[in-house]
Amino acid sequence: MMPPGFIPFSRASFMLDVVATAMVAILPVLTWSIYLVKARQNYLLHKRVQVTTGVVLLLAVILFELDIRIYGWRHLATESPYYDTILFPFLYFHVTLACLTTLLWIVTIAGALRRFASPPVPGPYSSTHKWLGWSAAIGMYFTGVTGWTFYWMAFIATK
Repeated sequence: MMPPGFIPFSRASFMLDVVATAMVAILPVLTWSIYLVKARQNYLLHKRVQVTTGVVLLLAVILFELDIRIYGWRHLATESPYYDTILFPFLYFHVTLACLTTLLWIVTIAGALRRFASPPVPGPYSSTHKWLGWSAAIGMYFTGVTGWTFYWMAFIATK
């Protein structure tokens, strides 16, 4: 049996609610991490926040995927007015964006771990890392917005 969710007025499962809540929490943490490196030049704390965030998101996505594979989600969204219209094209857009962002985040974090000293300090790789990091951050913001939009369309909106 699928555990019920905890977000009020939602038909989603517990794990769908966890992922939606995690996206609400991750974006301010991501913003703070960017502030740490840009305004404070606190490279070590930025590294720790980014690696921790990456690990937490990876675990959340794995648990989410297992939940979806075991319990499904479509039966929870059939009451949505968008179910037979734009819900699935929007989901495909969101998943594509999320996958690309995940790959970009992996490349960004792996490159930083390989190419920066420990503790991290600016170096020859900094400009590449900055470009990758901004691209990954923008992708994460768009992934969050499209994820929340999909969640509302699928699990909150009613006919």
